[in-house]
Amino acid sequence: MMSSAVGSSSSSESRPSLLLVDDDVELCRLMRLYLNRAGYQLTCSVDGRDGVAQALSGAYDLMLLDVTLPLLDGFEVLRQTRRTSSIPTIMLTSRSLSADRLNGFDKGADDYLCKPFEPEELVARIRAVLRRSQTPKQEAGWQSFGAIRISESSRQVLSANVEVDLTTVEFDLLLMLSRAGGRVVKRDALTIAIQERKPSFFDRSLDVHISHLRAKLGRAGAGIQTVRGVGYLLATGDPAAMRPATTEEYVR
Repeated sequence: MMSSAVGSSSSSESRPSLLLVDDDVELCRLMRLYLNRAGYQLTCSVDGRDGVAQALSGAYDLMLLDVTLPLLDGFEVLRQTRRTSSIPTIMLTSRSLSADRLNGFDKGADDYLCKPFEPEELVARIRAVLRRSQTPKQEAGWQSFGAIRISESSRQVLSANVEVDLTTVEFDLLLMLSRAGGRVVKRDALTIAIQERKPSFFDRSLDVHISHLRAKLGRAGAGIQTVRGVGYLLATGDPAAMRPATTEEYVR
C-alpha cells in the first residue's frame, strides 16, 4: 500500500526534519519550498491516520499539525501520538476559537498558530520550540523537590521514583519553577519564557500546561501551587520563601 506521506525525510543533510500533517496538497508544496530555503527538511502527510504513524516513526524533530483532516482530526492525531511520544508539536489550523486553542494545548500541543499566518512567524515559532527541545543543558545530576526528581542534563523527571513523560513545554515549566527555589514565578514571566511572546489577557494556555503537569506528576503535583493573581511556585517546604523570583534567579 502506498503511504499518504508526500516527500521524503531521508537526507544526508543535518537539517531539522519536520512533519506537516495537512490535506492541503498545495500548501504542503509551498511550505516545503519555503521551509527548505529556511534550512528545514519537510515531509507532508495528508491524512490523520498516516500522520500518527509518521509522527511515531521517530524520524522527525517537530510536527506541524492541522485540525481538519481525513480519517482522524488533528486533536485525535495529537492525542494518540502523546500516548508514547513527546515529539514537539505546533498546531497549524484555521480553527481560531479559544476553545480550539485550549483543546490543542489540552491534548499536548507545544504551540498553536492560526491560519492565515506569516511564514516568518511560523519559522520563528519552529525555532523557538526546537530550541527548547534540543538545547543541551550544562547542569548534570538530579535535583529533588519532595517526591519530584529532575535531571536537567537528560531532561528526565521522576515522581515517586516513577519516570514521567513530559512534553517540552511541561518540562521547561517544571524546570523554571524548580530554579526559583520555592519562590513565586509570575504568570507573565512563565508565558514569555516558554512561548517566547507576550501573553494576552484571555490566553489560558499556561493554565492548561500547568494542569497537565500536575496530573502527570500524580500526588506530587500538589507541590505546584497557585498564588492567585501572581503566578505559580514549586513548594520546597519553606512557606516564608514565597516571594516573587527575579528574572536572574530562574532564567539562566
